[in-house]
Amino acid sequence: MSGALPNPGRQTIASIPGAATLQQPEAASTMWLWAALVLATGLLLLMATVRRLVLGRRWDGPNPFAEDARRPPLALVTDQEARRRVLQQAFSDAQVPDQLDAVVIGSGIGGLAVAAILAKAGKRVLVLEQHATAGGRCHTFGQDGLEFDTGIHYAGQLKKSSFCRFFLDQISEGQLDWAYLGSPFDIVVLEGPNGRREFPMYSGEKAYVQGLKEKFPHEEAAIDKYMKMVKEVAKGTLHIALLKLIPLPMVRLLDRWGLLAFFSPFMRAATQSLADVLNQLPASPDLKAVLSYIYPTYGVIPKNASFSMHALLINHFLEGAFYPRGGSSEIAFHIIPVIQQTGGTVLTSATVESVLLDSAGRACGVRVKKDQRLVNIFSPIVISNAGIFNTYEHLLPEKARCLPGIQTQLGMVQHGSSTLCVFICLRGSKKSLGLEANNRYVYLGTDIDQAMERYLSLSRDQAVAHIPYFFITSPSAKDPTWKDRFPDQSTLMMMLPARYEWFEEWQDEPPHKRGSDCEALKDSFIDASMSALMKLHPQLEGKVHNVSVGSLSPQVFLAGPHGENYGVGHNQNHLQPHVMATMRAQSPISNLYLTGQDVFTCGLFGALHGALLCSSTILQRNVHLDILRLQSRVSAALPRRMN
Repeated sequence: MSGALPNPGRQTIASIPGAATLQQPEAASTMWLWAALVLATGLLLLMATVRRLVLGRRWDGPNPFAEDARRPPLALVTDQEARRRVLQQAFSDAQVPDQLDAVVIGSGIGGLAVAAILAKAGKRVLVLEQHATAGGRCHTFGQDGLEFDTGIHYAGQLKKSSFCRFFLDQISEGQLDWAYLGSPFDIVVLEGPNGRREFPMYSGEKAYVQGLKEKFPHEEAAIDKYMKMVKEVAKGTLHIALLKLIPLPMVRLLDRWGLLAFFSPFMRAATQSLADVLNQLPASPDLKAVLSYIYPTYGVIPKNASFSMHALLINHFLEGAFYPRGGSSEIAFHIIPVIQQTGGTVLTSATVESVLLDSAGRACGVRVKKDQRLVNIFSPIVISNAGIFNTYEHLLPEKARCLPGIQTQLGMVQHGSSTLCVFICLRGSKKSLGLEANNRYVYLGTDIDQAMERYLSLSRDQAVAHIPYFFITSPSAKDPTWKDRFPDQSTLMMMLPARYEWFEEWQDEPPHKRGSDCEALKDSFIDASMSALMKLHPQLEGKVHNVSVGSLSPQVFLAGPHGENYGVGHNQNHLQPHVMATMRAQSPISNLYLTGQDVFTCGLFGALHGALLCSSTILQRNVHLDILRLQSRVSAALPRRMN
């Protein structure tokens, strides 16, 4: 007989030893006794492991957050040469530091954050970026003399007392400043047969809920039930981290017994779709559309979206939204000096062609393609912020790609969704153009699932007439420093869904040299976008002096294999407990680690938590706890400083 504990969820009475001679009540009693034993054992194992992970233990390694690193903020650096020296330090052999402790592939926030944490622990780290500018989706680019973001449109949970704000302050030495966007921070626009209706999303939970109830006075019970579920599920952010820190065999055992879902509302809701949850309220079609409005920020339609992912995002913005003063490039600009303090650096125009493996199959460095040369850079630790697909399918040698562990993880995920970005340059200031800091989600109908599925099933020539939504935002209206840097000029960005396959045939062509067919297709999307914009903002007529569209930009500049914006697809399958537990910072290759969005969840803070998990794994200490302890010490000392 096997020594494994039986599974009460799958076991029949007949399978229990001696059940054939038992009366039915005795058999039932025995089954419940086994169930209680399994539950108690699982509880003890889980509590012991969680206690160890949450309370931490003494490690020999250095604490990266032993001291408060914040210092008084300096003035905004606007000198372009000074910024280029930090953000655009081009790769050369001579720039590679000696005696590296780690090399990081990709300078997105997940890569920069893990490099900064390791640097604060005394490690010398090299970050390699294939683009000419560091920052990944935190970098900005110039268009017609103005500046545009590539990914950071707004962020939540950045009040000065928050964990996320404190963490960012520590890895930027307090030099990042965040502008509050005011209330409402989002406006949902429903266009339909009954005309245009607007639904503002206000900052603060009480105002947020009250705003919904004012628009839907007969559906207060549905709104209350929805918000209760959001708050309950959102408490489970810690559960994601625990899943990735608890030993994998234990996670599999607990999942098999059903204990993960039993203890965590987040886990239970992870396998429920957003559409299913909304259908259970019940709610009107208009209310369902408004409650699910933010789904484009994680790129999965309601019928396929995990309610847990949706709840995390709604909760993320409940207390308002923020934007980095000086633009999103400020994030990389202030983190890179922290990496440099211990002899590390961030080098751009450095395309990593492959991860180097030693004779035992362990990662030992990377190979960089520079002009016509291949440069080997050796390091005892390799960290990839390039995403699971790039790392496993393109950067690993052929023999490593076929390993069962690699293939298992690849089989668990799908490519994320793609978008088109329309960049609009305007003549006039924020005030004269009537621009606001909030974002607008414009939906051309309330049946989001049906509209999206129809749109994505069409050919590229047909699809332009059936665009289901637009996301409209103004970087210039959010940034308090804009009026001094770019007086009497403004910018808008519009984002809309797209299929990578519509533009795939031009993927190997350089930008601006893709031929008349590609330009005609892009122009058709520009025309549709501008038509929608002028209906919403007629005061902008005649104020536009330049418009461009990025079709394959995420693939070209950010190395998104299918032009995805959010890493792997964050659908229900991805948030299954056993999948989330398997996607860890430690890869199946020794000394090769993953960081960023694919390790945790999508978005700025998903990538930051991915970096925390990665650094915890490498340093063999609970870095989350290190930050919390430092934050507690700083908070406790604050009143004494004020006296």
